[in-house]
Amino acid sequence: MEEADRQLLRRNRLRLVGELQVAELWDALLSRQLFTRDMIEDIQRAGCGSRRDQARQLVTDLETRGRQALPLFISCLEDTGQGALASFLRTSRQATEQDPEAVKPQDHLVPVVLGPIGLTPKEQSVLKLEPSQPAVGNLSPVVLGPEELWPARLRPEVLRPETPRPVDISAGGAHNVCAPETIRGHADMAYILDSDPCGHCLIINNVNFCPSSGLNMRTGSNVDCEKLHRRFRWLHFMVEVKHDLTAKKMVAALVEMAHRDHYALDCFVVVILSHGCQASHLQFPGAVYGTDGCSVPIEKIVNIFNGTSCPSLGGKPKLFFIQACGGEQKDHGFEVAHTSSQGRAFDSDSEPDAVPYQEGSRTFDQLDAVSSLPTPSDILVSYSTFPGFVSWRDKKSGSWYIETLDGVLEQWAGSEDLQSLLLRVSNAVSEKGIYKQIPGCFNFLRKKLFFKT
Repeated sequence: MEEADRQLLRRNRLRLVGELQVAELWDALLSRQLFTRDMIEDIQRAGCGSRRDQARQLVTDLETRGRQALPLFISCLEDTGQGALASFLRTSRQATEQDPEAVKPQDHLVPVVLGPIGLTPKEQSVLKLEPSQPAVGNLSPVVLGPEELWPARLRPEVLRPETPRPVDISAGGAHNVCAPETIRGHADMAYILDSDPCGHCLIINNVNFCPSSGLNMRTGSNVDCEKLHRRFRWLHFMVEVKHDLTAKKMVAALVEMAHRDHYALDCFVVVILSHGCQASHLQFPGAVYGTDGCSVPIEKIVNIFNGTSCPSLGGKPKLFFIQACGGEQKDHGFEVAHTSSQGRAFDSDSEPDAVPYQEGSRTFDQLDAVSSLPTPSDILVSYSTFPGFVSWRDKKSGSWYIETLDGVLEQWAGSEDLQSLLLRVSNAVSEKGIYKQIPGCFNFLRKKLFFKT
């Protein structure tokens, strides 16, 4: 979408969210191929399906739908009897084309409507009446300048949904949600995901295990699989799902994927949902089980896609998400003076994805063994739990880790880089249940990674 059109949508987001009748728009959006059916279903699920949340998501996603997205959207409004909004957007767009300077973002002005709430003289002194706007009743519109801070009594405790959320993109502090846009376009600072689709995403979902393996059925894993299948399609990946693979077939599926031509693509994702255990390792700890009870080390999975085995992914981000136990230890956590945790209580529907660790003949399986090894580039392995500990899965709602990852991606993938997203996941999962769990990652990416949404 043209930058002028994008700014027009952002300036008028409040009105659009307030007035859009989204239910009438779906067929028109489909007929003009502005959105696919899957995209529309994702929008309809936004915010538990409320009209305002759907409208907000629609306006946000519209920015990603190409150069002609706004004119096509205006036509959809006209076709569905929303002529007032269509006329408003068309007129505003024409004004933009005639006088681009008149519609530059006014980042230095923050409109605020205040009533007679008894401000102190000092607070009143920083408020400037906007003469171009008439007073409404006994309320006067005012504008705060760039050098003026909100008075303490006016500072909002919670950002409104329409307000850009702050994004911590560096050690320097919080920045506006638009700030990552300056990073996305710089190849030295962030991976450029220009291709559409971005790349392949392979999900291996092991639920049913052979009786001889001694491993239980992973009830609830199909919920995880469905969530991530939908989520990574939304993130512009070609998603393939493999169910109930033995260890040998897991390796074969991964090798087959590595032998594909990824030169025209920008990224690659592997998701493994299975039982897991500790394993001797040099680089990446842990192993996951095939349905036959044989394990595949994580480092073997990762190295299938290294520069030698898969040259077409050289220099491109390769992401691995592992929902499996890292061992059989159960973490009871430790007491803190205060916590805001309101995570759900541990119940009988929660179970670990663990089996006992079988000590091998090698003796260097230490948690810090990777610290002195060379670091492979452009790889990130996200684990659902700390090495050696169990990873909890609810039989009805799926695993804590995948459920949280899906929710974080839905809310924040459009504005935050992958590392920030995973920090949110770790923080949220750590607050759940009586038994505790903390996800983490081995990050060897060279740049920030922003998904396409």
